[in-house]
Amino acid sequence: MTHFNGFTEKDFDVFKIDGLEDRMSALKSEVSPKLESIAEELAPALTALTGDEMHVHVAKHARRTTNPPNDTWAALASSKRGYKKLPHFQIGLWESHVFIWFAMIYESPIKEDYAQVLKKHKEEVRDHIPADFVWSKDHTKPGATPNKDLNENDFTQLLDRLQSVKKAEILCGIHIDRNDVILKDRDAFLNKCEETFNTLSYLYQLTKEIN
Repeated sequence: MTHFNGFTEKDFDVFKIDGLEDRMSALKSEVSPKLESIAEELAPALTALTGDEMHVHVAKHARRTTNPPNDTWAALASSKRGYKKLPHFQIGLWESHVFIWFAMIYESPIKEDYAQVLKKHKEEVRDHIPADFVWSKDHTKPGATPNKDLNENDFTQLLDRLQSVKKAEILCGIHIDRNDVILKDRDAFLNKCEETFNTLSYLYQLTKEIN
């Protein structure tokens, strides 16, 4: 396995490569092994934080036939078989930034129930999540909204959408700009991931309130 020693400009510039085959080839050789290495290093700490054994899954982009992916990631989830239906954690990158997330994406069969749990703990959730952490309702888009910029009504709408829209998702975490020096420092970045997951494990624990 490739040892992670920090990200380089080349890792982000993979997303400038034209064509599905060429970009996938570069992702598989350059970026995916790094993400896998990061996730493998973080798995024991995340297992301890969540109380569930965490398994590493690297995005394969297998359904793509023409359009090359604009982002990629490694996920950590409590099943060896897959992660998309489960609450999980992701470390990944777009051309512009790295993301470190807690994610419940549209394949999850419990997202409706999870929306109700989040509504029940709404004030607690908003207090627990730091102001500069971001929320997203769609993992296929690079944009996200800082917690401090979401008013109560916006947050309620995010949860209503999660509860009622089939394709709705909820993701929470941090973005790190591609030029941030922390990305070049292996230990500093891994510490940041662990720190972020420590905060986000609260959202994961709330999923255990679902019967």
